[in-house]
Amino acid sequence: MKKNNTKSDSAKPLDLDLRPGQSIELLKELHILTREGKLNQDSRRKLKQVLHLFQFIEKILKELAEETSASDALGLTLADHGAGKSYLGFIVYDLFFKALPQGHIYGIETRAELVEASRALAQRLDFKRMVFLNTSVAESSQSDLMPAQIDVVTALHACDTATDDAIAFGLLKKARAMVLVPCCQAEVASKLRQNKALNLSRTPLAELWRHPLHTREIGSQLTNVLRCLYLESKGYTVTVTELVGWEHSMKNELILARYSGRPKPDAAQRLQSLLTEFGLTESLASRYP
Repeated sequence: MKKNNTKSDSAKPLDLDLRPGQSIELLKELHILTREGKLNQDSRRKLKQVLHLFQFIEKILKELAEETSASDALGLTLADHGAGKSYLGFIVYDLFFKALPQGHIYGIETRAELVEASRALAQRLDFKRMVFLNTSVAESSQSDLMPAQIDVVTALHACDTATDDAIAFGLLKKARAMVLVPCCQAEVASKLRQNKALNLSRTPLAELWRHPLHTREIGSQLTNVLRCLYLESKGYTVTVTELVGWEHSMKNELILARYSGRPKPDAAQRLQSLLTEFGLTESLASRYP
């Protein structure tokens, strides 16, 4: 007699590689799955992207968990900046924090309606140790709802200077690791554009950003190079890699920073040399103190 597999089929969507204990209900709430548990190509790509990023974060969290004292009342803490609908925060909580006896995730987002929706979803799923703040990245460091120290800082496609704000937040909160996917780096490109005529007369390197398209590309590249040097100068070991599976977006550069406690003076010197060479010393003095 043929066995009835209806129950098992409904419990786990077909052709979906889930981790043990992963919440189907969460994937439905995030609209990665339909209410019937179906998965379309757009949803598959979104899930693949988030899970790929989670692999990097999970490795860091496991290392930090081993280093964290059992007497630590808060446990591991993670702040997700520019959280949006908190896809990343919910997935990280579901796949890692949910199994921990303690530990909190803080979602930082400026759009009040998204914060309220995330709070409601966390309550429905009984994700009690998720906190959502309706504030900017820059202002969140002063919030009474945030602990004095944060273990991991994430910023997925935080636009333009919001990534820099996330780095400043991480430094202030003595973050042990930062996971950054920068987006829309316009600040440096704008400064290069303003000083283009002066720089063209000063150095042949300015040919690298003479044309508007190159200005944008060089500005974006230089921004991330400066960020990496800044993190190294503050005692972080930095790795830069590419997020596989983000073919629909050019913004797929991943910066992983792990605190080593050994600041690099030569990184600070190179940072200042680049600021001088590109005519950015005065305009970015407060960005890289």
